[in-house]
Amino acid sequence: MIRVLNVISDTNIGGAGLSLLNYIKNRGPDFEVSAALPKGSMLTSRLAELGVRCYETNGISDRSLDLSAVRELKKIIREYDPDIVHTHGAMAGRIAARLCRKAVVFTRHSAFPLSPRLTHGPGKLIYGTLSNTLADRAIAVSPVCRDDLISGGMDPLKIDVVLNGTDPLPVPDSERRAEARRLFGVENAGFTAGIPARIEPYKGHIYILEAVRTLLDRGKDLTVLIAGTGTAENAVRAKADELDLGDHVRFLGFVSDTESFYSALDLQLNASYIEATSMSLIEGMSMGLPAVVSSSGGNPAVIEDGVNGLIFPTRDSAALADRIEKIMDSAELRRTLSDGALDVFRRRFTGAAFARGVEDTYMKALEGRANGR
Repeated sequence: MIRVLNVISDTNIGGAGLSLLNYIKNRGPDFEVSAALPKGSMLTSRLAELGVRCYETNGISDRSLDLSAVRELKKIIREYDPDIVHTHGAMAGRIAARLCRKAVVFTRHSAFPLSPRLTHGPGKLIYGTLSNTLADRAIAVSPVCRDDLISGGMDPLKIDVVLNGTDPLPVPDSERRAEARRLFGVENAGFTAGIPARIEPYKGHIYILEAVRTLLDRGKDLTVLIAGTGTAENAVRAKADELDLGDHVRFLGFVSDTESFYSALDLQLNASYIEATSMSLIEGMSMGLPAVVSSSGGNPAVIEDGVNGLIFPTRDSAALADRIEKIMDSAELRRTLSDGALDVFRRRFTGAAFARGVEDTYMKALEGRANGR
């Protein structure tokens, strides 16, 4: 049995937490998993439900590096005695693991570019040395995350790209779709698209609103559902009012029932200009939901243009409108993309495929080798 201690600094359940939950549900029988995480983290109860031993600790709440947490993490590592320490946004965990002479894996979940101070000159040398010294392997959740790590000086032979995966949601039949559309008040609406994402500037909601205005001006009957909250919500609502979009754009707030949300849609939208691997796109694909996405970050690694969706140039609302209109106007294209979404999901994005990728990295870390060596 290979014992893995995950160290995660998130107090909420974001991409890293969902990734960990999906791994645990699909892990192989030879792997035992525990977790060290901040006191009060929303993730603790979800992990406990899956039978995971949780160690709550101070000092790592939403912080990658807090040297005061290293001593407490060392105690946890010595108590649990894992074979591997896998950190998610917690450099303090990597330091503690190295001091305990454990194999270390860390995952880069974010596609935010590294600061120029870390990609040039002495900063790159220091950051790269730390990254290479404090980890045996790194997992990048998309090719753009891998590029970021390399730009910061990490040895590319130590990096594995492991795209996120999840268990499939049920494909809705006509009755389920009708029920979901009633739930969100769009039973009498025409073509319905949606975006489930935090409302932050980099998620590109403004470009979606501009595309909706363009399509309405062309005489199209389109409604867009926006699920989520965030720091840019007031600005996005104000933009919707400015564009006089009325009920054609509806703000739902936080939606926990994602299955119903996807079931109500004809199309999923992603207009991000910073994106790693969108779990929402993968969940929607598992139900046969096609998508129109920006060309940013990890989106092209998930959506294959013309296969399971369409791709538009990032921050180009006119091009976004054109792609949406193309799908609206062709029932045959919608069927093709829906079938493609199911096929791509089953081939590349299942929870089992994701778990095997993670465990392959674990074995490389234990063997102490890099690809090609």
